Amino acid sequence: MFSAYLSRIINHPTHSYRFLPFILRSIAAQHASSYSHSAYTFSHAFRRTLGMQTPKLIYTHFSTLNPPHIHNPYETINFTQLESCTNESKTSSVIELVKLLRSNFGSEDVELMDFLDGSGIKASRDLVISVIWALRDEWKLAFFVFKWGQKWRCDDEKAWSLIIWVLGNHKKFNNAWCLIRDLYRSSMDTHRPMFVLIDRYAAMNEPREAIRAFQIMEKFKLSPDQKAFYTLLYTLCKHGNVEEAEEFMFLNTKLFPLETEGFNVILGGWCDIFVDIFEAKRVWKEMDKRQVIPDETSYTHMISCFSKVNNLFDSLRLYDEMTKKGWKPNRKIYNSLVYILARENCHNEALGILRKMTEVNLRPDSTTYNLVIRPLCESGKLEDAKSMLSRMLEENVNPNTDTYHAFLEGMGVNFGESLELLERMAGSGIGPNKDTFLILVGKFLKLDEVENALKIWVKMKEYKVSPDLAHFVTMVEGLVKHGLIGKAKEVYGEMISIGIPEDPKLKKMLKELSEEDERGKTKKRGMRNARYGDRGGWGRGAKKWVRGK
Repeated sequence: MFSAYLSRIINHPTHSYRFLPFILRSIAAQHASSYSHSAYTFSHAFRRTLGMQTPKLIYTHFSTLNPPHIHNPYETINFTQLESCTNESKTSSVIELVKLLRSNFGSEDVELMDFLDGSGIKASRDLVISVIWALRDEWKLAFFVFKWGQKWRCDDEKAWSLIIWVLGNHKKFNNAWCLIRDLYRSSMDTHRPMFVLIDRYAAMNEPREAIRAFQIMEKFKLSPDQKAFYTLLYTLCKHGNVEEAEEFMFLNTKLFPLETEGFNVILGGWCDIFVDIFEAKRVWKEMDKRQVIPDETSYTHMISCFSKVNNLFDSLRLYDEMTKKGWKPNRKIYNSLVYILARENCHNEALGILRKMTEVNLRPDSTTYNLVIRPLCESGKLEDAKSMLSRMLEENVNPNTDTYHAFLEGMGVNFGESLELLERMAGSGIGPNKDTFLILVGKFLKLDEVENALKIWVKMKEYKVSPDLAHFVTMVEGLVKHGLIGKAKEVYGEMISIGIPEDPKLKKMLKELSEEDERGKTKKRGMRNARYGDRGGWGRGAKKWVRGK
């Protein structure tokens, strides 16, 4: 039976062999007496395939319970997608332009503009957007690049929206409004830039200004229709202003009658942003009171929220209720049920949901399996987690970064196994990344394995992963906690040397420790001097006393 199981996996043309020894370690131990030869042959066969060409696979980002491929109709524009520009911004033109701007900034705008024009760098839309993104933390430089692009007519809607986003991040809303007015006077479409501005107001915790911007849209010949209204509500909720969104929805019932779609936006805020089941239940009751009928999305939000707060009973109750009313559960609902069942130790029932998904043509993906694997790893049930992983590979579903992270964070995975998993991540082409090393450094410091944490720190550089502020904060605080003040200062010095700005909290902590250490040394020197002085004084005094006698 075990041999047949192995042969089935061998025939799968995936990179599952990367995880294989990790899975087999426990399984082979159980079957060592009768299946040792098969296990050896199996592992050996997969080691031989390491040099074989495997198709490059794209892994979706794992977000708890939320399928990443679902389009959100209310999302205005997500500039974090421009992270891909960090690769593009490594091109010579972008690097050269950024260096020129930083080294010459402070000159008169006209002189700098002429200097750029004579530098030989030709403006293009892609270049302007890439450089603005690269300089997003330096709004004055970013704004100048936008103006330079505008001069050469390389200012499309994306560039306008991006610079408004950058200005909003730095709370330069007056400058952003000037750009909106310029757009309007140029007879260009101001719809998306306007909502980018609204989004930045909400992100900067200024919901009233976001609402005011929405209310004056008509001045720019923009009709605040129902979709725009729901987009505003979603934007407020997304940035944590759910109360303001709900209040605004109820205040505008004459213009925008209460409907299921609007309530769903508010439910999404309470369920997905705050995970506040009490507020979610209140809104649910308000829907019933106002005779607004919940739909599939409404049930999805509620079941997801109940599962996140470990409420198995109400998760299943609402699932049963929606199916009786004729609504078909979607992938997010099944993922929620799988997650809560796995967390509540209902392993067989979770497997039943996986089978049900297959029956309704919603094939479990890596996200679904991760939602089973992670709770098992967190509770220290590594054997069950490995068993689920083997099932995942049997179904030809490839593990992604979050699968590896679940095991790395799990109880009982030691230093050696962690290194093995890092190798397999690299071999699979999906990491390790910054999050991976942040997990491991934090884990080993928490386990009081400082030496292993420092070894992981070295490994991070071997994998060409550059530590950021979060890594340095974790490492420095961990070293200080374990009394390694000198090493903590060394790591902090490394942080400054690679250009990461000083962290006020760490700087203060290390300064106080240095002062405390200096006071301790001074006190010890004083005590030594006092002891020496007492001995010396007593000796001389005793001698005189004897002589005097």
